[in-house]
Amino acid sequence: MLRKRNTKIIATLGPTSSSPIKIHSLFQAGADIFRLNFSHGTHNDHKRRVFHIRQYEKRLGRPIAILGDLQGPKIRIGTFKNNSVVLRNGQKFILDLNPKPGDEKRVLLPHPEIFKSVKKNTQILIDDGKIILNIINANSSSITTEIINGGKISNMKGVNIPETFIKMSSLTKKDIKDLEFCLDLSLDYVALSFIQKAKDLTDLKKYIGDKTGIMAKFEKPLAIKRMDEILNYSDAAMVARGDLGVEMPPEEVPIIQKRIVQACRDHGKPVVVATQMLDSMVNSPSPTRAEASDVATAVFDAADCLMLSAETASGKFPVDSVKIMDRIIRGVESDISYRQILESKKIKLEETTSDAISAAASQVVKTVFAKAIFTYTRSGATAIRAARERPTVPIIGLSPDRMTARQLALIWGVHTIHALEPKSFSGMIENACELAKKEGIVKKGDYVVITAGAPIGVSGSTNNLRIAKIS
Repeated sequence: MLRKRNTKIIATLGPTSSSPIKIHSLFQAGADIFRLNFSHGTHNDHKRRVFHIRQYEKRLGRPIAILGDLQGPKIRIGTFKNNSVVLRNGQKFILDLNPKPGDEKRVLLPHPEIFKSVKKNTQILIDDGKIILNIINANSSSITTEIINGGKISNMKGVNIPETFIKMSSLTKKDIKDLEFCLDLSLDYVALSFIQKAKDLTDLKKYIGDKTGIMAKFEKPLAIKRMDEILNYSDAAMVARGDLGVEMPPEEVPIIQKRIVQACRDHGKPVVVATQMLDSMVNSPSPTRAEASDVATAVFDAADCLMLSAETASGKFPVDSVKIMDRIIRGVESDISYRQILESKKIKLEETTSDAISAAASQVVKTVFAKAIFTYTRSGATAIRAARERPTVPIIGLSPDRMTARQLALIWGVHTIHALEPKSFSGMIENACELAKKEGIVKKGDYVVITAGAPIGVSGSTNNLRIAKIS
């Protein structure tokens, strides 16, 4: 089932999209990866979803990736005596560790780490930035602020503190339980929230080893400043525009999106653009023109994958949302300017045999008018390098490792197949030609390009490139 597009789609599963029929329909509509959001739902809910996906995968005979998205620390205020109050500009307001219900003068902030981290003239944002407070004074038990932008504030609203390093772990006790659950179910990626530094990723790595891939969520300004360092320790990245949009001025978010996508391509790491892509489709059968343009922009930026959240998890039109995103992507990728933009984005190759072979494969395809690139890969690195070149033909990624085959579903342009490893390079060529015919990619007389490593079965040894003619 070769997709007629290169950019992939993640569909989040939730109350309106968890039945076997809905999961099948979402995949048929164009979803390549399914996301489990651990901010919502029980372990039993998620376990059923994984079971349905794996049963469908078995019948389909094609690898399907599953992403577990960890909630991360959620900083929230406490409650108020009457459930809400109105804060007025210019007045003082105190955040403290007193568990009593709050009023117009104070409220609980049950996070001692924050009191040790903030300084005078730091801004605190509450309720997605609707309330803005400026710190006048802070000590180990209270933070006195001036209300810069007031309004109604109610129980348990979220708190953001941009540009401030908070001395707290990205992994909560809940996250560790959820992570163990993800590993027990052999999920293909876990996404880490609240990343402030590379150590957050190395701490996560201690728990998981090589059992799954790590996706770093860029949602804090501090992470943007340490982008290269964070990417070095991650397997994939996500532009989490919702939180970025709260902690940064809105005019900066599109610029940051482009920077992250390009940095990921330079590092050879797949990148997902997420949040509110077709948000109006939670309640409407069609998107706004602005949303269609937003999706198109992410495709033009050369993102590997686009993500649907509430649109498929709790929206009224989950399957339609995937279908429309699929149509927009195919529309952009068929436009002549898309290829021109891709080729104008230069990437710096590493001085390795693997990068040289991958770059050459993309060039050879144009010279001999090949119909596909076949990459044999145990770790997935060969297919990822091939995709980094953004070739003009499909990349068929074949791996004997089931998790690698599933993880490649996230990668731009890669059609992934779980296949036995041939015993010889000539066997690889023969196998590639047979698969190309079986998948309907080629006909007699067409050419395909094959890349692989020798000795066979050794990760990171890509050093062979062959051109084969279909007989």
